[in-house]
Amino acid sequence: MSRVAIIGAGIAGLASAALLAREGHEVTVLEARPEVGGRAGSWRHDGFRFDTGPSWYLMPEVFDHFYRLLGTSAEEQLHLVTLDPGYRVYFQGQVEAVDISASVEENVDLFESIERGAGGRLEKYLESARETYELASRHFLYTTFADIRKVATGDVVKRWGRVTRLLTQPLSSLVRRTVKDRRLQQILGYPAVFLGASPRLAPSMYHLMSHLDLEAGVLYPMGGFARVIESIEDLAVAEGAEIVTHADVTRIVVKDGTARGVEYLDGSRAKKTLDADIVVSAADLHFTETRLLDMDERTYPQEYWDAKTPGPGALLIYLGVEGELPQLEHHTLLFAKDWQQGFDKIFGVPSGVPEPASLYICKPSGVDPDVAPEGFENLVVLVPVPADPAIGRGDVDGDGDARLEALADRIIAQIAEWAGIPDLAARVTVRRTVGPANFADELNSWRGSAFGLAHMSGQSGFFRPGNASKHVDGLYYVGSSTLPGIGLPMCLVSAELLVKRLRRDTSATPLPEPLEPIAAVVPSAIAERARQLAGAGARGATVGARSLATGAKGLASGAKVAAAGAQRAASSVLAARRALGEDEDG
Repeated sequence: MSRVAIIGAGIAGLASAALLAREGHEVTVLEARPEVGGRAGSWRHDGFRFDTGPSWYLMPEVFDHFYRLLGTSAEEQLHLVTLDPGYRVYFQGQVEAVDISASVEENVDLFESIERGAGGRLEKYLESARETYELASRHFLYTTFADIRKVATGDVVKRWGRVTRLLTQPLSSLVRRTVKDRRLQQILGYPAVFLGASPRLAPSMYHLMSHLDLEAGVLYPMGGFARVIESIEDLAVAEGAEIVTHADVTRIVVKDGTARGVEYLDGSRAKKTLDADIVVSAADLHFTETRLLDMDERTYPQEYWDAKTPGPGALLIYLGVEGELPQLEHHTLLFAKDWQQGFDKIFGVPSGVPEPASLYICKPSGVDPDVAPEGFENLVVLVPVPADPAIGRGDVDGDGDARLEALADRIIAQIAEWAGIPDLAARVTVRRTVGPANFADELNSWRGSAFGLAHMSGQSGFFRPGNASKHVDGLYYVGSSTLPGIGLPMCLVSAELLVKRLRRDTSATPLPEPLEPIAAVVPSAIAERARQLAGAGARGATVGARSLATGAKGLASGAKVAAAGAQRAASSVLAARRALGEDEDG
């Protein structure tokens, strides 16, 4: 049985622990913070409970597939509700908001009402988005790209011209060809922010995101994403994984080019060592490579990161508000008129905070009574800003850095004005801010980014960091920094890709459900050889049995062959079981 040390108990670390424990490994997860969840954490204060990170439940089939690998389902683990409207949008200078429906037909009618002919063009856009999503799911999502031949199938080759255009053409170009109205362009372009990019930086391949929010619909798990994390933690523990909090990993131990464990500080800051045969880092990849490994052990040294683009940082504002807020939906977006100027400030050199900002608000208390006391609303505001810790660190009750708190004041005033809630600031009873410095210090996030490596040309798909170290055997990576990328569904897939990497499975398809444990410790090649030996022995026994059937004349020789075949089968099965780590008496 292999000993596996996993660094970090975010969703990717927990998911990896659950799958590897099910495979038969001895799994220990080390989490520096007092609670699990990572970016998808939870904060309680004065009767409120806030999800501290992700809040969009998209790609539901990915969640369900993950649960089914563990012998359960999303239906059994979560109570999912459909949001209708899926989200609301306020545009700078426009009094009336636009609601995106759970019905694709209503969304087509909405586009047509704003721009003549846009409804029909949206239908074609969504058809393309759906086909692209299905193509990506079949061939690109569940692959480690370890064997490109498994990706370059006839289906992909036949569509290669289209795929190439989607990979090289910016999303903004495709959107501009589809609709002319600025508001509609913003609705189709905003999903790029989910990918840590902008419409000009993200490849148009990612127009597939519009299939998820405009056609497939937006769901919410009751209990929030804290419930999602809780369910995966419970499954990991049920499979036998151990989760240790207050365990701050300081070094990956490497001997003769092979990972042998980790060193960490426990809750009393005493130095500890955890020996392991396999080390999996679910921490930020930049942190893993530049802080936990020596120079000659790094696959992605600092020079690699100096040439890359991080996704935006974020100002997060958690607000408890007295009274109802019907002006806001569960998901509400505010778009500045010149939002491209805002993206240029976020990603440009020098960078700056957009003014006014395009931003996002989540109000889960509209459907989930457990996130706020009766008579109050729970708001989480996300403002994309440059990935720059110098923007500041937030805190509770306005005690963060002055620059960050002043920015939060301006954002609250902007929401009040654009959404028509003039007394919003006066109704706030709970306030907490989080800035890029919090992400850098508390989550070891590269440059304080809230997202990680941006999804743009040269940083997506095949070009994204792989999930196995090129310089340290037995060291692997999961999470948003590696394949396939940013977002909770992607992190679940990254855990599955880890299993495939350890199995030496180079296919581009999801693993069969449920996950059937194979070799727990022995490399897949040895396990395969053991199966071959067992099969050969069984075939020998069959040949011998057939020889017996030839009649009395061949009885003696047939018996001899059968006996030899049976002995070979028994020996081969024993060899197979030994290779798979079973004892002889089992």
